[in-house]
Amino acid sequence: MQVHLAMPARVGLIFFLLAGSVAANAQSGGDALGWNDEPPAIMRWLDEGYAAEYRGARTLAEQRYCAAAREGSLEGQYRLGRLLLLGGAQSDHVAATTLLALAARLGHEKARVLLAGQAPGDQLPDCLRPGEPPAPAVQSTVVSAEEVERYVAGLAPWQRRQARLIERLAPRFEVDPRLALAIVRAESNFDPLALSPRNAQGLMQLIPETAERYGVRDVWNAEQNARGGLAHLRWLLQRFEGDVALVSAAYNAGEGAVKRSGGVPPFAETREYVRRVLAFYRARHHVAPGAQAFAKRR
Repeated sequence: MQVHLAMPARVGLIFFLLAGSVAANAQSGGDALGWNDEPPAIMRWLDEGYAAEYRGARTLAEQRYCAAAREGSLEGQYRLGRLLLLGGAQSDHVAATTLLALAARLGHEKARVLLAGQAPGDQLPDCLRPGEPPAPAVQSTVVSAEEVERYVAGLAPWQRRQARLIERLAPRFEVDPRLALAIVRAESNFDPLALSPRNAQGLMQLIPETAERYGVRDVWNAEQNARGGLAHLRWLLQRFEGDVALVSAAYNAGEGAVKRSGGVPPFAETREYVRRVLAFYRARHHVAPGAQAFAKRR
């Protein structure tokens, strides 16, 4: 049963969540804020947004949270969504529920609580709606193996196990492990038991038709799921000639949607998904794995 909160109750819930963050931070000497595993640039934006919000500088807080969200930060999406929800305007409300739904889908618990009983929106805020397909600051070279290793080492142990599995399997499917990690991060946040409202299941969020297509008998078995997802990713890389934006859009929305749109479909979820993958992988074109250290790591 869904419970719909009236606006006063929802505003109260927002302030309750805010107070919880402040209290936890005070008790821990400042280390409990929920973005310690973010890259340094994103941590700085979140810190500045947090400080601006509590000074009452709403516009500056929105700008900083939006900068973090633009690079795929779940905490940035949650905090910007919460701030917009507090604003009260109808357009802000739609954008807020869009952001909260994106963060909740990938396991952000506070976003899930705040979104409870509300229909997810499908409209990103203006700062996240470029006229062209998502274009974060990408470069010609892929994120370094050293950066990825630091990222994986910083994951929770249960997430790290899944990341190591992906690193080991991806080269066997001619997929760069760094791209595979970016996809799994965006799909399930390394949760082998993830289930989406659209019945996408497991580590690489296979829908039943895709699981059947690649012979996956048990989608809740992490290795079977990963093998099916990587096989599909290899097919998409061939289909879209290694274009990371189109491949990730097709993984999220389907290759038919990409073909009909002539590029990244104009869906809020898909555009944010592509942005998140590109922010991690960095390069716009897939680099096929050679005999690299990822394949040997267990």
